[in-house]
Amino acid sequence: MRIAVTGLTGQVVRALAERAEERGDEVIAIGRPQLDLAMPDAVAGALDRAFCGAMPDAVVSAAAYTAVDRAESEADLAMTINAKGAAAVAAWAHGHLLPVVHLSTDYVFDGAKATPYDEDDAVAPQGAYGASKLAGEQAVMAAHPGAVILRTAWVYSPFGHNFVKTMLRLAQDRDEIGVVADQIGNPTSALDIADGVLDIIEALTSHPGATPRGVFHMTAAGEASWADFARAIFAASAAQGGPVAQVRAIATADYPTPAQRPANSRLDCGFLAMAYGVRLPDWRAALPTVVARILTETARPEHVA
Repeated sequence: MRIAVTGLTGQVVRALAERAEERGDEVIAIGRPQLDLAMPDAVAGALDRAFCGAMPDAVVSAAAYTAVDRAESEADLAMTINAKGAAAVAAWAHGHLLPVVHLSTDYVFDGAKATPYDEDDAVAPQGAYGASKLAGEQAVMAAHPGAVILRTAWVYSPFGHNFVKTMLRLAQDRDEIGVVADQIGNPTSALDIADGVLDIIEALTSHPGATPRGVFHMTAAGEASWADFARAIFAASAAQGGPVAQVRAIATADYPTPAQRPANSRLDCGFLAMAYGVRLPDWRAALPTVVARILTETARPEHVA
């Protein structure tokens, strides 16, 4: 398969490129400056130029405005990129009769539910980022009624910036780290997300018209608080001789941020499993491998000051 992916450096984009190569597929990533979702009117032309020689078999809409806290002061920009820009990508795919998979987030919910959210639960984003991603879901479906939208959460990987990397970095010069213990979610490896996306694309391209479309939840199995997640990170690091710190559980109120985080980010992924047979593994299974890769990368000479 030949898959067009929006974005260049995001965790899922890089994971998709790696996993696709392992499968013998090809990912063509396109991002700024060639493709800038902040300029929605220019999206179609940029995609036309990028793929004028050979069209892809599918499109993954992964590029997004993801600075959750900064979005509170850049709400218009977040909305332009995550709604109008994403819709322009979906419209281009629809115009070329290509399936599109669009990535979304748990931030479309308010986090007040006591159990994991399913796709039929009412959406109620609490901040500008969540509002922009919800608007993006709606705009993508309007532009491409056959789109598959995947909500995921708590993404980590060997790439980019994420919670695992932050914990390992802080542990290099701290004996104790305060970590929020009253927010619960499903830590999810971007590599597992990539596997799931590629499986879904294979189904979409192999059986066009026979696969369900719409909104699905896709996170790893298992749940944790951020403090639980941090402890598991340090356990994996300790097993490999990496940095370790004690985790001090704190409340969300002890770590105020401009944007409100959902207290409950857990997503029920049963619908995806039923529709596509895709179930991501437990987050604890993926974590040691990701930690090992991060430790190996940071141990290279170019990462030593």
